[in-house]
Amino acid sequence: MTISYNELWKLLIDKGMKKGDLCKSTGLSSSTMAKMTNGESVNLSVLERICEKLDCDFVDLVNYKRTQEERSSARWSNSHFPSGNKED
Repeated sequence: MTISYNELWKLLIDKGMKKGDLCKSTGLSSSTMAKMTNGESVNLSVLERICEKLDCDFVDLVNYKRTQEERSSARWSNSHFPSGNKED
């Protein structure tokens, strides 16, 4: 899975904030901010605190894409679920 916080970085620019300002105002640690800067996943409670501070929703902060392998795996596993038809 590829995670991007580019929307968050754009939002900070629009609000005239720096990453350090966000850390101070939300109580985020520098290691959490480093994770986000490196495109790593963080706990939903972190995103919730950011959303509360910036008055936005999760979708305004994060984009993610599954890898080709993850998409293929999901298709394979979904094909093995019963369809619900009584004839199956």
